[in-house]
Amino acid sequence: MDTEKYSNGPCPVARGLCHVGDAWSMLILRDAGGGATRFDQFQKNLGIAPNILTRRLTALVEGGLLERHRYSEHPPRDEYLLTDSGRDFLPVLFAFGAWGARHFGDAPVSYLVDNGSGASVDAVVVDRATGTPLSDLDLRVAQPEA
Repeated sequence: MDTEKYSNGPCPVARGLCHVGDAWSMLILRDAGGGATRFDQFQKNLGIAPNILTRRLTALVEGGLLERHRYSEHPPRDEYLLTDSGRDFLPVLFAFGAWGARHFGDAPVSYLVDNGSGASVDAVVVDRATGTPLSDLDLRVAQPEA
């Protein structure tokens, strides 16, 4: 992907993908949303090679989705916490997961549960003004005025 071209282009999808367009990065963000903060937690949960995890964590910090915080000086150890941008990405992942479960969930799959009520949650993306699910609307992408 030509990140130079797409990271500053008019398409917000392309701009977003420049930061999280990698499966490992999205899984790291998913796990961070579930409470993982430390390198060893991400590595154990994902089974990801340390060098790949290091690169993805660095990219997510540089992209502003995670913040690195030192929790030990000797030995030096960092934890990775979601930023506002990272937390704002979680509903995108939840909607993506709902899509995956709906179309590729032939076997049992995990699902979202509201911690307060214990009820399962069906993630959908809606128009903020009307509450209408985007999948029910006849949409097109409009280009910005020059």
